[in-house]
Amino acid sequence: MIRVYLADAKLEERSALRLLLLDLNMEVVGEAADWTTTLANAPATSLDMLLVDWDLLPIDLGVQALAELRLACPTAILVVLISHLDARHQAALSSGADAFISKGETPERVADRLRLAAASIRLQ
Repeated sequence: MIRVYLADAKLEERSALRLLLLDLNMEVVGEAADWTTTLANAPATSLDMLLVDWDLLPIDLGVQALAELRLACPTAILVVLISHLDARHQAALSSGADAFISKGETPERVADRLRLAAASIRLQ
């Protein structure tokens, strides 16, 4: 089973994503509503995938924050959630994210993108 850590400031978005992940037979191993908690707790959860909202990252330090997260969780697939498709998605991908998902996508499309990201995970 794919183990996912979910980081999003909005409780309702985390709840919706949690339900979607459970429907995809993925296990939510932790959640955070802020950057500090994410960075402190995610590495200890033995996660396979980290789903993090771009807006949760420190302002003006998004690229550096993702690089720091990548160092803390080097084997995890890093999927960035983005509210607006603009230059920020390019920054997310170029800073070490494995994939990005627009929050404006339909639940079916989000599920497809999560399945695609999960397909690259080697379970032990």
